[in-house]
Amino acid sequence: MYTRKSSEEGLDMDFNSLDAQRESCEAYIVSQRAEGWTAVSDRYDDGGFSGGTLERPALKRLLAGVQAGKIDVIVVYKIDRLSRSMLDFLNLVELFERHGVTFVSVTQSFNTKDAMGRMALNILVTFAQFERELIGERIRDKVAASRKRGKWMGGWTPLGYEVRDRKLLIHEVDAERVRAIFRRFVQLKSATLLARELVVANERTRYGHLLDKGVLYKILHNRVYLGEAVHKGTSYPGEHKAIIDRKLWDQVHDILKESPRKRANNSRAQTPALLKGLLFGPDGAAMSPTHTRKSGRLYRYYISQTAMKQGRSDCPVKLVPAAELERIIIDQVRLLLQTPEVIVQTWRALRKQAADVSEAEVRSTLLGFDELWDELFPAEQARIVQLLVERIDMHAGRMDITLKIQGLTSLSSELQPQPFQQAAE
Repeated sequence: MYTRKSSEEGLDMDFNSLDAQRESCEAYIVSQRAEGWTAVSDRYDDGGFSGGTLERPALKRLLAGVQAGKIDVIVVYKIDRLSRSMLDFLNLVELFERHGVTFVSVTQSFNTKDAMGRMALNILVTFAQFERELIGERIRDKVAASRKRGKWMGGWTPLGYEVRDRKLLIHEVDAERVRAIFRRFVQLKSATLLARELVVANERTRYGHLLDKGVLYKILHNRVYLGEAVHKGTSYPGEHKAIIDRKLWDQVHDILKESPRKRANNSRAQTPALLKGLLFGPDGAAMSPTHTRKSGRLYRYYISQTAMKQGRSDCPVKLVPAAELERIIIDQVRLLLQTPEVIVQTWRALRKQAADVSEAEVRSTLLGFDELWDELFPAEQARIVQLLVERIDMHAGRMDITLKIQGLTSLSSELQPQPFQQAAE
């Protein structure tokens, strides 16, 4: 005997739908005692499983028994208890035939051993699938109509809300967390940086998921926070109250509309040369940023003040490409920040400001900065270079980079993890 019920509703009752199906099947089996029928001791009950899929634990056990030759007849109350999918049903019947198993429906009389019975079965299955699809259409229409009226139709409850009587109500503590996330994004203008802060602060959803970058983007794009109900990409006024006001929402989405690449390019266009005021030639004279245009393209350089003012052609380092030099300097600075000597010096200097800071914390901070660098906008990269580098002396065959220990301690202090709510205020 195989029984199934699509929903879990009523399964905790003393006599439920599965019991009713089993009672009818047992009565039928008793009526077939003259044919030698005897019910097996195993119960094959799938409560709370849809007939549109074969992924059902009891059904899998039943099919394993069929393949093992332990079952001769399968009895169900109605054929749609076995499957509502025409294709799945035909595959099951074919499996039963290969193993010599007869399939019987208590309320629908047919015999799968002859052609007429198989045709009748196919017709019944077709109507069962039609009924399933019709029910699905009705449910979809009901959901669409309810969403248009702004009703909450279930699913994952968004962070900041709780569900009571099938309605979304604001959960004040979580709602303030959501507002803090939106405000902090406006400050940082980077989902990567914000996600890093949230993960470090161990911020999680109501379901225990870390607020990583993927979850963060879903929060920032969820129009539920505007007090709207969304169905198939269309928004309708919702019954619930908004958590985020329109002004803050628009600020966030004005930032999101711009691609990260475009934002970086805009920032770069407004950023002074990365090494301005830090670069000096072999004779000690400053090297200043300059540029030229050719065929519509911008080419940036650093030029020696000596060569520029005195017109000397014998200057060992007269003109260097800016982009290539900046890349080399940045790579060297990032490497220096990971050396034991710099880490120890930074830790010793930082202890004067925070006596409880450990060397391991400083090391972790400086090593983590290397991963963070690529996510920073050019303006922020330029600020940090000015913070860390005292000067760069160019020679014909080498470069000498002098770091600022004070700048390293300031950077370490900035990167020390802090409570997220405090950071968002």
